[in-house]
Parts: sequence; structure tokens; C-alpha cells
Amino acid sequence: MGFTPFACEVHHPQHVPRLTGTQPLYPMSKKIPLHISNDRAYIWDAEDARNIRENHHITGALVGTLPSVAQQNVFLGLPLLLMPEEAVYLVEKGVAVMLDDAHAHHLPTSEEVDQWREDVRTDRENRLQAQAAARKAKEQKTEKNLSEAALRKRREREEKKTAKLLAAASADRDGNELLTPGDNDPQTPPATRSGARDETGHTIIIPATASDHPWFQPQIYETVQEAKEAGIWSCPSTPLERAKCAVFKDLIQKGYFLGGGMKFGGDWLVYPGDQLRYHSHFVATVLATPLSKMNPMEIVAHGRLGTGTKKAHLICGWDEEQQHVDYYSIEWANFG
Repeated sequence: MGFTPFACEVHHPQHVPRLTGTQPLYPMSKKIPLHISNDRAYIWDAEDARNIRENHHITGALVGTLPSVAQQNVFLGLPLLLMPEEAVYLVEKGVAVMLDDAHAHHLPTSEEVDQWREDVRTDRENRLQAQAAARKAKEQKTEKNLSEAALRKRREREEKKTAKLLAAASADRDGNELLTPGDNDPQTPPATRSGARDETGHTIIIPATASDHPWFQPQIYETVQEAKEAGIWSCPSTPLERAKCAVFKDLIQKGYFLGGGMKFGGDWLVYPGDQLRYHSHFVATVLATPLSKMNPMEIVAHGRLGTGTKKAHLICGWDEEQQHVDYYSIEWANFG
């Protein structure tokens, strides 16, 4: 029976250097709330997502989509889902706190609901007034640059358009009676009547969380241990999870960015900088203890897969007694 030899290179722990320039751009002014639901940590505020990316090398994964197009997964938005190691790192560093989101929403009183509706109405009116003022200023600026003939043609087009909209509204009124109260008022602008399309448009702001509502009263946990005792969080609870959290912290402190590595056969992808600017250099796999065993076939698979994707496979061994991480990288070597 023939045997095909293979060769790989195993590098010393010093192969993973510390990157420079990793100090925060500015200190955090408040702790970031991590909304915990079903043992997962979410960030719902865009500013918080930006802060942890710029200052703490935590990127997470956007998982939000629109209810009306739930199958759309090309451009995702908030919330930002964090890996367990990312959530633990932020809380232990004192940057974030955990909120029991599942039990934070209480039944509001009628007065609270009325006040909320009034605030929404007032906010919408203020935004519409500001947009109308900006639109009027833009039109005045445009009219200054138009000749008298161009202005006359523009007014004629608007008059024809208004007459057409009035005819359509009259047909709706005589036929299906779809007009709402106020549509019969001749002073109502045609663009706001039933059957007419509002070409000006306006912005609708949908808050991502209920954090500004008085009926949102979450229980806040300052430490991971408190959250675990309350039963809303479980990581780390095994030797492997503790090792992952320790290795993750060590790599982040060395200046790297980490992302999910499932597609490449590891725990994380290790980037020398932000994922939007760099390709990953390593695929990292964590061993729970220094005495953990690896099958030779696993080493071959890691080496082949890493080389095939232009990465080195990084074996990370955590020694809990010494509080130290050893790194070994595997790369496929040339034959003879």
C-alpha cells in the first residue's frame, strides 16, 4: 500500500505579533446596552455599533431586515448580533451592560400611550415644517436662475397637472366615494388629495427599540456573572468557552479584528484591520487546554484548507493555570 507524504510548517507562538495603533479614538461617554434575548446579545443603536467597531474592534453581524421583504438578505441592517465572545469582552472591559430585553416591556397606561402619540404627532409636524421650509428655499433659489419664459412654461405645466388631479379626484368622488374628510375642500393642495401622488415625500422615523418609552424598564446587569445568575446569559460555562473568551480577548488586545470562521473550518477569521479594508490572514481554532489532542487528519485538513483559501490556520492553546495563550500556525509547504 502506497503512502503519499505531506509536509506542513508549524511556526512558533511569536508568529502572531502585536499590532500598533489600537488605542481608542476617544473615551466612551456611557455604557452600551446589550439587549439579551434567547441567550443572544443584540445592539439596536447605530451609534453604539459604530463606537464598538472604531474603538474596540468589535464588528458583530447585521441581521435585521424589513418585515415586508423578510427573504431579502443582500443589505441587512440593525440589530447587530454579537458573538458570545464579543459580548463577554465588552462587558468585562466595562464598556457595555446586559439588559434583560425579554422581560423589559411592561403594559403601558392609557396616559403614557396618549403622551407617546402626541410626541409622535408633534415630531412629525416639526419635520414636515422643516422640510417645507427647505423645499421653499430651494424653489426660490431655482426661480432666480430661470428666465421669464421658463417660469411661464413652468406655471402652465403646474396648472395642467392640477386640473388633471382635480378631474381624477372628482371621478373618485362621483364613482367610489373614496375621498376622506377634507378632500372636498377646494383649498386643500391637490398633492394631498385622495388619488394624487405626493411627490414631495417626507421622512418617517421608526425607533428600533422602546428605550425612550416609560414602559420600557429593563433589569440591568453590570457583570457577566450577574447575568448568568439571573438566567439570561450562559457563556462562558465550559472549559472550551472560557478558552475562547480568553483567546478572543488576547487577539483583540494585540490589535486584530475577528469575525466568524465557520465557513473556513475554524472558530474565527483573524484580520489585521477592519474587515471592510483587509482580507483575513488566519483562520483560528481554539483548544480548551494545552493537553488537548488533535487528530493528524485535522492538521492536514487545516493546512490544506488554509492554504487553499490563502490563509494560515492558527491553533490557539489556552493555559488557564498560567493565563497564557500559545499560538501555532499551520501552512502547506512545498514538496521537494
